[in-house]
Amino acid sequence: MNLKIVVAVAALTAMPALAQAQQGRPAPNAPKPTKAEVERVVKIISADKAKTQTYCELGKLNDQIAQAEEKKDNRRLQALSKRADDLAQKIGSEYVKLMDALEDIDENSKEGQELGAMLQSLDRLCSQR
Repeated sequence: MNLKIVVAVAALTAMPALAQAQQGRPAPNAPKPTKAEVERVVKIISADKAKTQTYCELGKLNDQIAQAEEKKDNRRLQALSKRADDLAQKIGSEYVKLMDALEDIDENSKEGQELGAMLQSLDRLCSQR
């Protein structure tokens, strides 16, 4: 999963916060993630087979989300987004928090490239399956 896909997942997992904002409640502001935080989340996911499996499922789901967006299939997109949110929650609050924080990072920036490279180690775990 490249950083663009990770950010898409982050946007999907942030949908409950967006719904809160639309209801007049302020959305939480996520601080920029540090390399140490990314390393910690990668370590948490890679050390737990169930979380690794869920992360890989989320990657596959993101491909389906991209297809639904291309086809402008809002009904399917909504269902897939709900499933993506559920999977992100299963991975853990650390992951959700990181994804929220990654939304504000430009994937083409040096920082975005570095953080994306760190997350790619999880993608390699998926390709080994």
